[in-house]
Amino acid sequence: MPTECCTVLLVDDHPLFRSGVAQLISSQPDFEVVGEAACCEDGVALAESLNPDIVLMDMHMGDSSGIDALRRIKDASRCTEVIMLTVSDAEQDFLRAVRAGAKGYLLKGSEPEEILDKLRLAARGQTVFTEPLMNLLLGAMREGAPAPPPDAECLTTREKQILQLIAAGKSNKHIARELNISDGTVKVHVKNLLRKLNLQSRLEAAVWALTPS
Repeated sequence: MPTECCTVLLVDDHPLFRSGVAQLISSQPDFEVVGEAACCEDGVALAESLNPDIVLMDMHMGDSSGIDALRRIKDASRCTEVIMLTVSDAEQDFLRAVRAGAKGYLLKGSEPEEILDKLRLAARGQTVFTEPLMNLLLGAMREGAPAPPPDAECLTTREKQILQLIAAGKSNKHIARELNISDGTVKVHVKNLLRKLNLQSRLEAAVWALTPS
């Protein structure tokens, strides 16, 4: 995603909150709010037509699920990242969003500066969470996921390089550029290292790589 001007679509059914977030983001020269939606259906349609860099979306909107909208947006576009901005700090909601492919999960009670800082990190390809939620993810991985190998010795040198870049929050595109290889080659390496480490996602790989053994 371009860091010069990151395009953002807002999806939230509370008009006053949505307006406030729009004003906050639009006040920054490196962001542009390209659209707003008050429901999941409109959010998905706008995401498909506008192809924004980031969709900032509520978790629950009336009878609609932000998780379903997240999946549909990710299925329609590999370039658009979705960050949940919600009041819910429930572990179940957080883990569902992560497993569905959310690039981040932020709480509406966060300070405006924190939201902007997290959006800038996401614009550079990093996964972003409100800090206390990372402990929930670590705990869920330790309790519910099959144990990975005790070290990364099963990986090739190239896979170890890519694992460290994933842990640094780099996207496949950025990894390919840094290692001077194709996006397709990166995808193959990522698939292989996840299989070897018995992990299900890039996010789990990043957390595993950053967790002291």
